[in-house]
Amino acid sequence: MPEISRFYGIIIKMFFKPKEHEPSHIHALYGEYLGEFNIRTLEMLQGDLPQKAQDLVIEWMKEHQSELQEMWDSQKIKKLPPLK
Repeated sequence: MPEISRFYGIIIKMFFKPKEHEPSHIHALYGEYLGEFNIRTLEMLQGDLPQKAQDLVIEWMKEHQSELQEMWDSQKIKKLPPLK
C-alpha cells in the first residue's frame, strides 16, 4: 500500500483502485490503530483510530481532498505534504 504522507506519527496510505472498493477512501495508521476515511465525506468509515488522530487526519484531508480524489480516480499515487 503506497504511502502518501506522514505527520505526527500518522501514516496515510492508499491502495490502487482495482484492488479496492468504493467509496473512495484512504487508510490512516497510528501505532497499532487503524482508520479508513471516506475522501468525499471525510468521515471515518471503520477503524479504532483515537479521536485526536481522527481530527488530525480530517484536517489534513480537508487540505488535500481534491488531490486525494484525483489520485483515487487516476490510480496515480503521489506524495503529499504533511499537516503543518
